[in-house]
Amino acid sequence: MRQHILRVKAIIFDMDGVITDTMPYHLRAWQKVLKEEGVAITFEEIYAREGQPGHKTIRELFKLHGKRFSPEMAERILKKKEAHFKKHVKIRFIDGARTLLHCLYARGFCLALVTGTARHEANKILPARLRRYFNVIVTGNEVKHGKPHPEPYLKALKLLTLPAKKTVVIENAPFGIASAKRAGIKCFALQTSLPRCYLAQADEIFPSIKALRQKIQFVRDC
Repeated sequence: MRQHILRVKAIIFDMDGVITDTMPYHLRAWQKVLKEEGVAITFEEIYAREGQPGHKTIRELFKLHGKRFSPEMAERILKKKEAHFKKHVKIRFIDGARTLLHCLYARGFCLALVTGTARHEANKILPARLRRYFNVIVTGNEVKHGKPHPEPYLKALKLLTLPAKKTVVIENAPFGIASAKRAGIKCFALQTSLPRCYLAQADEIFPSIKALRQKIQFVRDC
């Protein structure tokens, strides 16, 4: 397979489904707490909303399933969901993610992380040896509007002091892709969570990190 050369100064990563493989634990936590509220959710209903603020996810799912919603109820459910996730999560990584990060860091690229997870939780999930690779980290509690709003990726660009054309995003979820594209950034999607039909807004879609590396050669734009 012939590689395409992409000249950029920075690569921006999502976390869940791109670096860490923790989405299955989020799904189980959501399913448990929402079942207690009489809301039976599907895999797609959660994975398609990955990166979205939790309160908004609850509001949308309750509306979708014809259930009454209140902010107080959402706060209670979200606390129970986070407690379940913290109790059961095991830190696993997407195949090839750590190697890719190490290689890009060693070659002098600027790296950024943009995640809907709160800073304190991201610090627990992502080991310090990986966090040190990132010049910039933007977390869910540090923006007013989460994905799919462009604010998370626009903030990353501002902190990197780079224009969108000098960067590329690696995502795995529809809302993350939409956020990156609305910020004007080229976006590659990985099929680590959802099939291609959910990722159509991305510039290119790859079944794995290995496939991405086989096709795309990142060249540092000096």
